[in-house]
Amino acid sequence: MNYHPKFARLETKAAGDQDDPIDELKGAFEVHDTAVKARFTDLEAKLAAATDRAERLETAFKRTASGGDREQKVEITGEAKAFHGLLRYGAEALPEVERKSLTASTDTAGGYLVHEQFASEIIKNLVQFSPVRQAARVGQMSASDMLIPVRTGAPTAVWVEETETRSGTQQAYGQQRLTAREMACYIDVSLKLLEDASFNVQDEIAMDLAEEFGRLEGLSFVSGNGVGKPIGILSDTTITTVNTGSAAAVTGDGLINALYALPPFYRNKSSWMLNGTTLASVRKLKDGNGQYLWAPGLREGQPETILGRPVVEAVDMPNEGAGLYPIVVGDFGQGYRVLDRTGMTILRDPYTQATSGLVRFHGRRRVAGDVVKAEALRIVKCST
Repeated sequence: MNYHPKFARLETKAAGDQDDPIDELKGAFEVHDTAVKARFTDLEAKLAAATDRAERLETAFKRTASGGDREQKVEITGEAKAFHGLLRYGAEALPEVERKSLTASTDTAGGYLVHEQFASEIIKNLVQFSPVRQAARVGQMSASDMLIPVRTGAPTAVWVEETETRSGTQQAYGQQRLTAREMACYIDVSLKLLEDASFNVQDEIAMDLAEEFGRLEGLSFVSGNGVGKPIGILSDTTITTVNTGSAAAVTGDGLINALYALPPFYRNKSSWMLNGTTLASVRKLKDGNGQYLWAPGLREGQPETILGRPVVEAVDMPNEGAGLYPIVVGDFGQGYRVLDRTGMTILRDPYTQATSGLVRFHGRRRVAGDVVKAEALRIVKCST
């Protein structure tokens, strides 16, 4: 029979009639009981840890299921947590480490850069409200001004005989300056909304700023005069204008003339830009065989086309009318440049509107826009 080692020693002692075997037996049971209790305690701790992990996984699963793909891609970073705390409670309530993660260099003005996840959402919304940004070439600039080299003249070659004197030619270059312009606005949010844990402050502020900056940016890219704002396509006097043949409306012949006024290189990559009202008129135009000039996308995700070229609907383009410019056609990627100087910045002001129970958030953004290659674009004018 197998015994606990302690019990074996007790038998030996009992046989030799040494110490009291009853006392030794009690001690053995106490040691064994302590070991069993420690084992159960360890098992209970492991079970509690497993239960806690299962509950956290279930919570994460429910959150993902309720939010769809968008929730699956969201990762709560330290910057996101710090920025959320900034919006709700102000910079004074943040730990020093979190304040440093939001500060732009020395930040003498007290502004805080929006964290990366928030800025990406803003850019997506700007595309929605500013279709010129979709079609144009978009880049970054590291200073307030950027100089773009422009070739203004090309070398000219001629045919010559074997001993005929050659003539020298030289290409010419110039520069074009693009200047970053600033957009700014503010939003007042009530303290009650900021204190409500179920209210998503970041999404609300992001959408409001995106709508306003998108509206202002889109308007300037179309018709801005360059005074404190970007230069719009319609304000560039070097772009060739093609008349519609009618003093009041767009015509099919006018559209054909405008498209084929482009050099083939730009025509093959061109798009039409017009507003919804003009697009409705164009959809009714037919050629001499009774075929509509407009055609829907043949597959899901493909844009509708006019004369085989895609359409960009821009709400800021003018309507049809005498002397107006309702349509632009061309390679916008070659013709127009958008340069972002800074991303979205937010400054929280808890003092100015404190007597009204509001916190003011100041937003700003710097961007440049200008026509860089006029030959890639054509403007359609309602004129005979």
